[in-house]
Amino acid sequence: MNMKTRLFFICGAAILCGFPAKSHAKKGHEPREPEVETTGEGPAVLWSDPNDIASRDLFYGPGGAAHQPHGRVTFVEEDLDGSNPKFVVRDEDGVKWKVKLGLEARPETAASRLVWAAGYFANEDYFVPELEVDRLPSHLHRGRKFVSAGGIVHNARLKRYLKGEKKIGSWAWDDEPFTEPRELNGLRLLMALINNWDLKDSNNSIYQEQTPDGKPERVYMVSDLGASFGTPNLTWPLKRTRGNLGRYEHSKFLTAIRDDSVDTRTPARPSWFFWFEHPEYRLRLRLVHLGRDIPLADARWLGELLSRLSPAQIRDAFRAAGYSPEEVERFAEVVEERIGELREL
Repeated sequence: MNMKTRLFFICGAAILCGFPAKSHAKKGHEPREPEVETTGEGPAVLWSDPNDIASRDLFYGPGGAAHQPHGRVTFVEEDLDGSNPKFVVRDEDGVKWKVKLGLEARPETAASRLVWAAGYFANEDYFVPELEVDRLPSHLHRGRKFVSAGGIVHNARLKRYLKGEKKIGSWAWDDEPFTEPRELNGLRLLMALINNWDLKDSNNSIYQEQTPDGKPERVYMVSDLGASFGTPNLTWPLKRTRGNLGRYEHSKFLTAIRDDSVDTRTPARPSWFFWFEHPEYRLRLRLVHLGRDIPLADARWLGELLSRLSPAQIRDAFRAAGYSPEEVERFAEVVEERIGELREL
């Protein structure tokens, strides 16, 4: 964006912000995302104790080597939800996968492994440098620039659809049903550790699943982790906000340490470039509190938990996402430094 265009947006934003925004929210409360009614059975589960954390395979992640995609896949349909190009495919074994292209493919793959390693639930994601897709339409609505001749798709994240798993709704950070706040506070802090600033409620999913002994449970997870390892906020250009090593290295993690709580930099207030998108700007401002006033004891708990990961495990998470050896090392060093900050509290 050149300087003239930038000044145009800033001036326009200032004019727009001079008018009161229309809102039907109660006085003193920001507008909220639409709530989604859910059905389901069993307890609400956010976290499961990772007793095996030191031996977890962060290269293959929650799905393990057995579930990684292999062979050719066939195009099923395009998914036009969200801001990233996506479509659904089916492999030779009849397994369905959602293919995501663009800026989020690599960071989401790495983030899913670190989140899962800490005991939280994550999708079975795999990064594939080249994917051959049969029957791929010649004119996709989005993402055509990632496709070359012969239906070869480049730098794709594949999310496996699990048999028997059913999404039953979304959950809100401020209306969670969990009886133990420590795990929720740990998740807030973990999102800051990986600089995932896109914490809107619609990125949180609830799945109906069964325990190994057949009992029903409702699994709660952050199901979209793509806006990670870049800036701590929504800014411009967007390529800075996801998987941007330079921005991640130079961003701050903990911004305040008190006797009983800590504040994090992520999620930070959005860039002034988004003043002119007033509803989006207000939504992002409303999320800033998720990085504030995290109990010190809960921060120490997460630090102790993550410190059980070996340097090799952390590097495997980034190797799985297709980063170069130099990028793997530098991303891992930032993660290790942040875990060290928690351990020193």
